[in-house]
Amino acid sequence: MFILFVCANTIFAQNKTIVFQTDFGLKDGAVSAMKGVAMGVDSSLKLFDLTHEIPAYNIWEAAYRLEQTISYWPAGTVFVSVVDPGVGTDRKSVVLKTQAGHFIVTPDNGTLTLLATSQGVEEVREIDEAVNRRKGSEKSYTFHGRDVYAYTAARLASGKIKFEEVGKQLPNQVVSIPFQKLCCKTEY
Repeated sequence: MFILFVCANTIFAQNKTIVFQTDFGLKDGAVSAMKGVAMGVDSSLKLFDLTHEIPAYNIWEAAYRLEQTISYWPAGTVFVSVVDPGVGTDRKSVVLKTQAGHFIVTPDNGTLTLLATSQGVEEVREIDEAVNRRKGSEKSYTFHGRDVYAYTAARLASGKIKFEEVGKQLPNQVVSIPFQKLCCKTEY
């Protein structure tokens, strides 16, 4: 029974599905560059868009859109959420695993607020950029979405790395934005 459980946890991150969310819009090549990096890791990945129309730097809306959508995707789906007013600062780059087995690759800047409450935090790992960063991008500090997040998500979704290889384990808490909880669950 124990061996089956360990195998099931390993398979969770290997359903080869990535869902992207950004505040980039679709007027330039930023989203396409992220998808190109993911396809460069494994061309059999399935890439989907949650939205790229989050208002610039609106962490609250990013948190809400993740909350609105994640439960409809199968366990093992990897989400990349890049709404990052702190790019180039010392905020952490993380991958959160929910108790339902979803993975979210994002800056730890508040975008995980609602998911941590509704889905529960199984584990949080800080991305080790020495290992999980696109080769040749070491001098770039402005496009973590492409160089770190899309790359790490693709490696995780494809099974090239296990969740434990993302980086060091952090406490099961995330940066949180204050919010008032609803009295009941709302259907979308």
